[in-house]
Amino acid sequence: MSRYEAQKRDGLARVGTYEHEEASVSLPAALDTDALFPTLRDRALSNVPLAIDPAFVENYFSPGEGQPVTVHPLAASAESGDCVLVANWHTAEKNPRNYATWLNTLKEKIPPDTAWYAPASALPSTACLLVYSGFDLFDYRAVDLATAQKKFCLPEGEFPASLMETGACGCEGCRDGDLLRHNRLALDRELALVRHYIEAGRLRELMEARCRADAAQVGILRFLDRNYALMERSLPVARSVPMRANTAESQNRAEVRRFADRVIERFVPTRTDVAVLLPCSARKPYSLSRSHRLFVNTVNRRAHELIVTSPLGLVPRELERVYPAGHYDVPVTGYWDREECAFIADILARYLAAHPYRRVIAHLEGGALTVAEMAAEACGIDLEVTCEGHPTAPGSLHALDAALEGERRMQTDTIRGTVSWQFATDINTKGLQLRGRSMQMAVLRGKQQLFSIDPGTGLFRPTFAGWDLIPEGYRIKIDEFVPQGDVLAPGITDCDPRIREGDEVLVEGPLAIATGRAMMGADEMLRSKRGVAVRVRKVKKIGE
Repeated sequence: MSRYEAQKRDGLARVGTYEHEEASVSLPAALDTDALFPTLRDRALSNVPLAIDPAFVENYFSPGEGQPVTVHPLAASAESGDCVLVANWHTAEKNPRNYATWLNTLKEKIPPDTAWYAPASALPSTACLLVYSGFDLFDYRAVDLATAQKKFCLPEGEFPASLMETGACGCEGCRDGDLLRHNRLALDRELALVRHYIEAGRLRELMEARCRADAAQVGILRFLDRNYALMERSLPVARSVPMRANTAESQNRAEVRRFADRVIERFVPTRTDVAVLLPCSARKPYSLSRSHRLFVNTVNRRAHELIVTSPLGLVPRELERVYPAGHYDVPVTGYWDREECAFIADILARYLAAHPYRRVIAHLEGGALTVAEMAAEACGIDLEVTCEGHPTAPGSLHALDAALEGERRMQTDTIRGTVSWQFATDINTKGLQLRGRSMQMAVLRGKQQLFSIDPGTGLFRPTFAGWDLIPEGYRIKIDEFVPQGDVLAPGITDCDPRIREGDEVLVEGPLAIATGRAMMGADEMLRSKRGVAVRVRKVKKIGE
């Protein structure tokens, strides 16, 4: 008997529980795997190199009997609940391109509700990367080998054993002069820290910090980011914590690309006649900052306001409260490097090509203005610049006001903009009103509530009447039962492939419909046999 269930996810990383026979272990963790899997040491034909010839794998590789099930990129097959063992995964860490390719291949073939074991791979310096890649279970063989080689292990790397005498660590092992004890404790501490970051929804920030000590890990992170399909489908649509974009790799996060792609491909702007490009602000949402209060008063509804920012690229005013636009933090230096400018200019150029405005006004300076000029040149449009010094200087604001003289006023349609970005549909917002304060807002038609707004993420939560405005998409089909609580993955028969963890969804079945929030992405819902798929908010029986 073997089963695995994830309780918390952060991309490919999970916090979960693995049960095997009478044992139950909380993961991620390093364990005495010989005690957990006593027959593993006698298994033959499983320890096959990752880069071996396909014919060798076909003729000789064996997954073994019982748990764990050994898998290989060329021979991966497992059942829900299994623990899968990837032999020699430590060798993949030296080849970033192969690491990402092999990982993607394995993830495609293996059910999501399986525990992943990387034998003889985990060091304090590699644990974060391994968990970030989706591995859950580890042993102490790698740190024990490092001990035999007289290496002192830390998250920053492996050092000569003499470093233990300098006070670099004050653990029990160091106090007793026991190198083996120190190295094992260092691995346990790193895995505990990684678990904390998963539970906090901030593992990416830890990964960006940890990879700095090793060029191969930086390469692996970059290759994983290039595999957008693999990473994006496992990431939540929103988080309860700010997104900290503190390194150059932050702009390559799948969440950044997803936000930009939705702005370009889904978002329906309030107007497409006149656009004003504005700088971002440290305070979020932008409209609460002093500078943006000045901008809003000066524009006075005479143009569509678009905020140029790093790393998100472009944030329409309608989306300034939506995650991650209203929930990110970046180092403010005033300097935008060439790669950063090119990245953001590409997003802006794609947006302007998708939404051709009659006039585009750039109320920008410095790197943001450079970005706007690069995008305008790429699109072949004329850019009007209104800054005379700092954007909030009286002369600059006067020039912006003068440039907009005579343009018609139009109220910003936050409802239409947010719904289009979130649900990929355009709705008629005539007669709809946004009511309430920042912490308790709702969309009403008369006295009927259509959407409430999550104050933490800015996402809309449809009522049953609200779902009537969204003709298709973000639906989940279930069997013939009335949900009495959360909907579990085994009860789902089909779902919209665009659904991601955190998305608002409509559950539809022969006997009932329900509204709620997805706790898994679509791929995991359809391929898992365990776990909560939807946190149900309200249920209505068919015919009521």
